[in-house]
Amino acid sequence: MFQAFKEWFWLESFWLPPTIKWSDLDDHDGLIFVKPSHLYMTIPYAFLLVIIRYFFEKLIAIPLAKALGIQKPVQKIIPNAILEYYFKNSTGQPLQTDIYGLAKKCNLTERQVERWFRRRRNQEKPCRLKKFQEVCWRFAFYLMLSVVGIAFLYDKPWASDLWEVWNGYPRQPLLPSQYWYYMLEMSFYWSLIFSLGYDVKRKDYVAHVVHHLAALSLMSFSWCANYIRSGTLVMIVHDTADIWLESAKMFSYAGWKKTCNILFLIFTVVFFITRFIIFPFWILHCTLIMPLYYLEPFFSYIFLNLQLLLLQALHVYWGYLILKMIKKYIFQKDCKDVRSDNEEEEEEEDTDSNDEEEEEATKDKERNCLKNGFGTNKHLIPNGQHSH
Repeated sequence: MFQAFKEWFWLESFWLPPTIKWSDLDDHDGLIFVKPSHLYMTIPYAFLLVIIRYFFEKLIAIPLAKALGIQKPVQKIIPNAILEYYFKNSTGQPLQTDIYGLAKKCNLTERQVERWFRRRRNQEKPCRLKKFQEVCWRFAFYLMLSVVGIAFLYDKPWASDLWEVWNGYPRQPLLPSQYWYYMLEMSFYWSLIFSLGYDVKRKDYVAHVVHHLAALSLMSFSWCANYIRSGTLVMIVHDTADIWLESAKMFSYAGWKKTCNILFLIFTVVFFITRFIIFPFWILHCTLIMPLYYLEPFFSYIFLNLQLLLLQALHVYWGYLILKMIKKYIFQKDCKDVRSDNEEEEEEEDTDSNDEEEEEATKDKERNCLKNGFGTNKHLIPNGQHSH
């Protein structure tokens, strides 16, 4: 049964133009052609990248974060067995009635219980340092991919003359630069999927998974059908914009708001140029219109362009989110990446700081009052409880 499915899946009519057979893409005369089996190597390469990432974050990202003033926060929390049991077995966000009952059990004020749960929730959340490490890794790799892509493509005829993308298709031999560009790109996305379990879980977690799988699907398909030339153009167009977004996030976590805003504006310009000008009017025109001058429409041609059109639809959606952020920044002077990071923990950290300041002020007031033999309300309230 598996053999029958395999033969059906690799039917030449699915993947290749009419009259072309898989035997036409056999290696000969020193020329090497793409083979689906080449893609197996992306998995071990991905695990290698996971290892490299670990050392990169320890040796480069963390020292860089500390140089920029990003420290791992120390959450001060007093151990409390009753509250800890409730946190682990019930919920980390108790209702007001529950807070009242817990305060009675623990002989604390309701405000102290609320503060304990807020700090305990913060212990479970990723800090800015961890977020910075991840973003720094993605920035470094996108930068490397862009440099590698430009180095591999700058002297290729199809980079300047898009008609060359289809010249001789599909009997186009595989170049070493194309092989390594694809291996790096696909291994990187596999490594991102493998690390989803311990990476910061963001608001768009599902969108990230779908994006990574869709990118791998598109790259795998273009490899198997030998759309390598157009595939490398699609990859370089996307990588060059992502650098600016990741660098903007790095400086956002470091608190360099002006630098972050400048980089985000650069990202916006590059994003709209690459996704709304270059991609639809050059890349899509190259894959959708130009092949018809050489070939009759066939299944993989249709399937490739359906995927690219869906990708363009995603560009429109992301463009809408970016414009939404720009509008928010212009009118509210508050530019945050609505696509991902949940800043709730940062808001709670600020609340904790305010609470601590209020608590210190209250203690000073209490000390001054106690010198005269009175509580803060001119009468003694034992154990911090309200009088009745």
